[in-house]
Parts: sequence; structure tokens; C-alpha cells
Amino acid sequence: MREYKLVVLGSGGVGKSALTVQFVQSIFVEKYDPTIEDSYRKQVEVDGQQCMLEILDTAGTEQFTAMRDLYMKNGQGFILVYSITSQATFNDLVELREQILRVKDTDKVPMALVGNKCDLEDDRVVSKQQGATLAAQWGGCTFMETSARKKINVDEAFFDLVRQINKTMPEKSTKKPEKKGKCHIL
Repeated sequence: MREYKLVVLGSGGVGKSALTVQFVQSIFVEKYDPTIEDSYRKQVEVDGQQCMLEILDTAGTEQFTAMRDLYMKNGQGFILVYSITSQATFNDLVELREQILRVKDTDKVPMALVGNKCDLEDDRVVSKQQGATLAAQWGGCTFMETSARKKINVDEAFFDLVRQINKTMPEKSTKKPEKKGKCHIL
């Protein structure tokens, strides 16, 4: 079974933990308790394939940025979360994405831009169009709005990331490569 290392990133209070717990345990966590770093494992089926997802729910607070480089290096796919009720959390993602690309040393990284709390339409500050525009600027990265509370697009965000990883990093076959040629000592 193939394993996937997914990382959930974003500012404090945008609902990273709520999204992750909703996906892994199908429950909505009401209280906000700042995360340092939590890791979850969940076996799922995506497009007929059994997958083991290792999901790293990261700290949104600045004091834990030293840990960021490490999980950016190890992560295969990233969910960048902002709250539709906070412009600042949306703006923060540009720098986060740049950091991921810098650490990964590539401009092609499986990534989803997620506007969380779409059930709070009356409190919306970031338009759907702003999210779609940013995703387009990022080379057509996946964009969707989610609600951890109402379980809207939660599974889709994680499954989409798995599909992106499958496209960019197809599973290596387990066959041993054939030896080509012989070594000659001169």
C-alpha cells in the first residue's frame, strides 16, 4: 500500500485541525486549542487504490516556524488553508507557498488552496473569486471552499491531493531494474 505524506498549513485559527479531524475521524471539533503539531494516519481508497495517508496538522503560530522547513522537505502534498472570514489569513498563504517551493527547490508541488469556513457566508471577507484568481496565479493549483463544521469538500481536498501526487510522482514499480552492461576493470 502506498503511503502519502500530506501537510496542512495556514495561519492560526483558520480550521486546519478542524478539517483534519473531520477528515480522519468524521467529527467537528468546536473548541480552538492552538496546535503545535499533530500527526494522523488514515487508510482510504482513492480511485480504487488503497492509500495510507499520513497527515501533518501544523502550527499556525509564528513561534513554530523552525519546524516548517523540515516538514516542507518531507511533505509530498500541501493543503494551504485560509478562512473566508479573514483577509489576513488569505494573504499569509503567498509567503507560505513561496517557502514550500524554496524548500522543495521546484515550482511543481502538489498543492490545494482551501478557503475554509464556507458555512459562515454572512461573515465572508474573502470572495470565491479571490481564491480562484490566486489558484490560477499559482499555475492552476486546485482551489475549493470547505466547511469542517458541515463536512463540505473536506474529503475532496485530501483526495485531490492524493491524485495530484499520483500524477506528479507515479508509484515506482517494485521490480528490480535489470543490470545493463558489465563492469570491466582496466
